[in-house]
Amino acid sequence: MDERDRELEEVSLHSEQVFDGHFLRVWRDTVRLPDGAQAQREYIRHSGAVMVVPLLGDGRVLMERQWRTPMRRVMVEFPAGKLDVGESWQACAQRELREETGYRAREWAYIGTINNAISYSDEIIHLAFARGLEAGAQQLDAHEFLELIEVDGDELMDWVRNGRVTDVKTVIGSFWLDKLRRGDWPLDWQALD
Repeated sequence: MDERDRELEEVSLHSEQVFDGHFLRVWRDTVRLPDGAQAQREYIRHSGAVMVVPLLGDGRVLMERQWRTPMRRVMVEFPAGKLDVGESWQACAQRELREETGYRAREWAYIGTINNAISYSDEIIHLAFARGLEAGAQQLDAHEFLELIEVDGDELMDWVRNGRVTDVKTVIGSFWLDKLRRGDWPLDWQALD
């Protein structure tokens, strides 16, 4: 931490878990602020996730339509899923692509990570592209329902612009896709075992 960061640091005085669910854990910390006052901070601890941008051979991308209860509507997203404890991003990406879409990929390119909600969550999402897709059967979890759609990159950017796509990880993936299609941001493709 650099010295300027220390001027903004909040020091945790007490931390307690206030909710332990199947998917999320909520914590409440009492912190000392830079001016010496105390405040409470509530946040979600999350094991992390992976999002995959699956590139089809014809230049389109594979996406999902899925009901999202917090939003109370169907959302358009790239395939994604939660990391299991100790699981690598590669293993999770391969598993989620196979389970949600039925596809396997011959090559992968890692983009990096994002923090999608820094004010209330420590979740880190790993972003990757997949290509050389081979179709197979979906292996959805029990009580998981989604529809696969194939979308052209220009149409996807229109959906981002007009608000049809609002999921932050998907918006970021869409901008990466646009840069890739234009040749602005080349990727380092790797074969994963």
